[in-house]
This record gives sequence, structure tokens and C-alpha cells, in this order.
Amino acid sequence: MLQSHKFSSAFAEVDNTPNTLTEVTYLRLRRDIIEGKLRPREKLRIEHLKDRYNASSGTLREALSQLLSDALVVNQGQRGFHVAPMSLTDLDDITRTRVLVEGEAMRRSISAGDDAWEANLIGAFHRLTKAEEKLGAREEKDLWEWEARNRDFHEALIGACDSRWLRYVIGLLYRQSERYRHLVISDRTLPRDVHAEHTTIFEAAIARDADAVTEAISVHIQLTCEAIRTLMPGLDIE
Repeated sequence: MLQSHKFSSAFAEVDNTPNTLTEVTYLRLRRDIIEGKLRPREKLRIEHLKDRYNASSGTLREALSQLLSDALVVNQGQRGFHVAPMSLTDLDDITRTRVLVEGEAMRRSISAGDDAWEANLIGAFHRLTKAEEKLGAREEKDLWEWEARNRDFHEALIGACDSRWLRYVIGLLYRQSERYRHLVISDRTLPRDVHAEHTTIFEAAIARDADAVTEAISVHIQLTCEAIRTLMPGLDIE
């Protein structure tokens, strides 16, 4: 997602081609941080990044400055840029805050949602269901398809929310939580039925039951946190 779209799209990637080298570099760096290719606390040396991202020093500094606003990068004075640290304490804070802001956005979306919102949500859930049916094969292309459909579904849920600031904060927290989820994304050993969770969320949203859908979203978010805690009990990369 480009900087200019952070107030309009919280989860889904906006289908726009980056217009500048800074935007291209920013998106590549952000993806590599979220996916763990650039590790927590790793020093981001401009001279090392130039070859990796085929970018100039100026372009990299601009991209890293944008990542500061995402809280994915920290600037430690004379020590330069580093990938932001991670810890279970931070994950718990992200999780609690996500529950609050996504619940509020969902309530607003249900209140304002019209037939177009409902139709978009039905379509997004159908596409997500089809993608989830393919996940058993564990092929990378199927996982990436599911990732995209999952983002689209959660975007559709809050599609009628009228607060651009809620979208911005939700997107910020979602990308932070994605860093943690990518630590355990390939592990399928936990007894968790994500499709059932999505179905509960969808049915409550279509029924316009604000209390039920916010509770279902809360459970969905917290189960992800619990899964990470189970698989990474010693996580403390600060």
C-alpha cells in the first residue's frame, strides 16, 4: 500500500503501480520487514541496502523515513536506522488495541452499510472460502492467494466505516501484527479452524448483529495472538 492510500485502505493492497523509485523501495523494504527477511533490530546500513534494492542513498533514506511512520523502523540517533524490535509484550499491546479499533470500525460499518456494502462482503467471503479450500495442498501460490483474499474480506467488513483515521490506525496495527504472524505462518499444527472463525464473523455481519460480530472479531484476533505465544513462547527480540 502506498503512503497516499493509508487513509482509504486498512487491510487490502490498493491496486496501483508505484510512481516513484522511493515508493517502489518503500514497498519492498516494508514487505521484507513484515515477512522477516529483514530481522528485528537489524541495522539498516545504507551502503548495504543500495545493492540489495538497486536504489540510491537518497531514495533509501526517503523510504526509511516513511517506514518510521509505520513504526516498522526506528532511528536511534547516531546509530542510524534499525528494524523495529519485537516482543510478546508488544504483541499483547497490538492485539488489545486491534480489538478496540476494529470493533469500533465494524460497528460503524454495520450501521452505515447499504446493499452495495453487503454485496461486496458476500463476494469477498465467497472468494476467501474458495481460497481456503485450496490451502490443504500448502503450495506457496495458494497461500499467497489466501493472504490476498483474507485481506480483502477484512477490508470488506469495515467497508462502510466513515472514519479515515480508524482505517489508518487499523492498517498500522495490522501490518505490525503481520510481522508476528509471519513467524509462525507455515505451522499448521495448532487445532484451529480459521474458516469457521471467518464464517462466524461473516454471518454476524450479514445479520447486522454488531455485538456478535465484534465479539467474533475479538476472538479471531486473540486466537492469532495465542497461537504465536504457543509456538514462540520465548519471543523477545528487543
